[in-house]
Amino acid sequence: MLALISSIMVLAQVLMAQARPESLAPLAEKVSPAVVNITTTTVIEGRSGPQGIVPEGSPFEDFFREFQDRNGSNGGNDRPRRSSALGSGFVISEDGYIVTNNHVIESADEIEIEFFPGDGQPAQPLPAKVVGTDPNTDIALLKVDAPMPLKFVTFGDSDTARVGDWVIAMGNPLGQGFSLSAGIVSARNRELSGSYDDYIQTDAAINRGNSGGPLFNMDGSVVGVNTAILSPNGGSIGIGFSMASNVVSKVVKQLKEFGETRRGWLGVRIQDVTSDVAEAMGMDKAKGALVTDVPEGPAQEAGMLAGDVILSFDGNDVEDTRSLVRTVGNTEVGKTVRVIVYREGKTETLKVTLGRREDAERKAGPAGGGDTPQEQTEKQFLGLSVGVLNDQLRGELNVPEGTNGLVILSVDETSEAWEKGLRAGDVITEAGQQKLSGISDLEARIDEAKEAGRKSLLLLVRRNGEPRFVALNLAE
Repeated sequence: MLALISSIMVLAQVLMAQARPESLAPLAEKVSPAVVNITTTTVIEGRSGPQGIVPEGSPFEDFFREFQDRNGSNGGNDRPRRSSALGSGFVISEDGYIVTNNHVIESADEIEIEFFPGDGQPAQPLPAKVVGTDPNTDIALLKVDAPMPLKFVTFGDSDTARVGDWVIAMGNPLGQGFSLSAGIVSARNRELSGSYDDYIQTDAAINRGNSGGPLFNMDGSVVGVNTAILSPNGGSIGIGFSMASNVVSKVVKQLKEFGETRRGWLGVRIQDVTSDVAEAMGMDKAKGALVTDVPEGPAQEAGMLAGDVILSFDGNDVEDTRSLVRTVGNTEVGKTVRVIVYREGKTETLKVTLGRREDAERKAGPAGGGDTPQEQTEKQFLGLSVGVLNDQLRGELNVPEGTNGLVILSVDETSEAWEKGLRAGDVITEAGQQKLSGISDLEARIDEAKEAGRKSLLLLVRRNGEPRFVALNLAE
């Protein structure tokens, strides 16, 4: 038995040794010629007056101004000065296209590319021009005119990267020149701040200056662009983020063709379907993206309605809002797609011709519905005190004219409604996916939900014009 255990331990050590290459030198030699250092120069306007050396009005102010004058500051640093910054990038074609981060070259007046020293690459730095940028994914595409074909690397399939796979990061950390660090994929599908985020987390050391550099897999393919680190002190602590290559490659393709990104636009406001929302709508499970508003645009023209749940888009299942945003954004502008929605207990298929995503935020249209009937004006409801939205309240709450519904007057802080974020001043425009114009409408929706055996009632709530759905438990 002891001999068997020893054999197993030896075998495990052999397998581990085989899984990890003896040296990363062959891979580094293969890919390093395509990695570049990027130096940017920005002209910054000078500031006049003493620069914080002494307080204004101090008796020493004249002395320090004279001191600055003698040191060539021309009366107080009022001349423009040049500021330099460093970053990394990598060549993706022999004719000189280079990928980096947008924040590396943003606002730069001059961009200079330094190539890895070696045969077949330019010995001197070359100026670069910006082909296009995408702040949403922090990607920029540059171009240099080189005297010879450049060595380059290609994008790999980031979707095949697994947690635990070996990766290497290359770049110019802290201005120290070309440098390599190794680690593993620590996590996948990280989201930092943007709608299109799909970051690979790695413990390969990434520091300032590595931004824009490539993250390679063991085949020498680029699976990520090193973008950010999580650190309390500005240095690497083993939590770095690289934008996934499957996102980057699509962006680069559009920047190369159009000089800008052209993302598909559906024209809806959406939120995730929670388990209680799914139950309130009679769905078997929580999935899809719940439409909260349909302003003028492609979805409205196709007949989509607030309260629809988007289950499938262009043949792709929709798990949540994030997956829908990314799928729509990656779809060609002008393409007509099939969108399957869940509506009133059954599915419907809509054909939507996508527009181009606009940066400007669209205002939600009025909920509409005629004059508010003069009936019961206040009701206690599931921890809420609600009242009819009249002209006076519309003015006080800055609610668009023509919007009808019930305004929340107060919220019991021990209730589920408070836990779900409902507050005084919110306006309920729909209940049970039907418009409200008075207290009797709300009472009718409550009775209908209970008769149907529903445990929750779905409300469409607006705050400062922004809509969202909230499901409240009827048993509370």
